Amino acid sequence: MNLLFLLRPKDEITYISSSATVRQGLEKMRVHGYTAIPAVSAEGEYAGTVSEGDFLWAMCSSGSLRSLEKMPVSDIIRSKRDKAVTVNADMDELLYLIMEQNFVPVTDDRGKFIGIVTRRDIIKYFYDKEQKERKNSDE
Repeated sequence: MNLLFLLRPKDEITYISSSATVRQGLEKMRVHGYTAIPAVSAEGEYAGTVSEGDFLWAMCSSGSLRSLEKMPVSDIIRSKRDKAVTVNADMDELLYLIMEQNFVPVTDDRGKFIGIVTRRDIIKYFYDKEQKERKNSDE
């Protein structure tokens, strides 16, 4: 199956600019109730995922909450976490990544962020596939 069938497009999800301030990122996450949010560069590339933990560590290490009003989100993203896939990824790769991530960011062939695939959607895909196989074997 092509992962595009599961994709939640960029224009239908919440994400943040990697140049936005930490304070702006916190506000966006608070308003939407998320625990993590994708960050996108000015060029439209996936910059990483920023999480509640990233914000917490930034607050603890900054020394003052005022400094967060000027600090860009890009300064607190841990790039080794929450890998993105290209549109050519297969379902097994998605399944592997989703074990550690709430969502999998998706990029096009040029590295531009185009959306996400959520854990719920991946689990539902595999559940539906299993149910279909079970039904076919019962016939």
